[in-house]
Amino acid sequence: MHAAYLTRSEAFHIADFYTTCPRKAQFHTDLWCYFTVQNCLLDFGRPLVKIDSFELLQYYDESLAHCMWYAPLFLILFLYFTGCFTVVKAQKTMPISAWLLLGPSGLYYWYLVTEGQIFIPFILTFFAMTATVVHQKRKGFLPDGNGLFLLYSFSLSLVLVTIWVACLWNDEVLRRKYPGVMYIPEPWAVYTLHLRDKHMTLTD
Repeated sequence: MHAAYLTRSEAFHIADFYTTCPRKAQFHTDLWCYFTVQNCLLDFGRPLVKIDSFELLQYYDESLAHCMWYAPLFLILFLYFTGCFTVVKAQKTMPISAWLLLGPSGLYYWYLVTEGQIFIPFILTFFAMTATVVHQKRKGFLPDGNGLFLLYSFSLSLVLVTIWVACLWNDEVLRRKYPGVMYIPEPWAVYTLHLRDKHMTLTD
């Protein structure tokens, strides 16, 4: 049996082949769809439970859950993002399914930031992702379809948060409820203070 080895020219030929003819990165449609739908159902339905919740449950939801869920979530998303890079000559666009999921995904992260009051972990993760893109681009790598989807989702949610804050900037009632520099009203608080009475009047 002959020993398997490569000459220098053969090694350069193989390296050139994988550099110039890389395989197209697959967009994980099922993963992102399941992730978005599941978390939307869990997080959007959570304020309904808080109406008649026990004190311990409310403490868990407002304090412990932020540390136990949101911090690891953003860390996992960032670690996943660092592996979503491909060479410059490879496919770097999103498929149609990714564009269709972009709206719900961005809306979910907007709700996560506003209702969960986790703007600081969110923006730090976004800055880390942007810095990673700059660093990888210098080495000849750019985000693939999954990386672009995650980056665009964060960008869209940041735009939505900015619009949300701008629309409620002069609200005196919310200003008293959310004092300080970090002014990001919760959607459930907006509904409770401004929309619930109107909704009950219309239903009556």
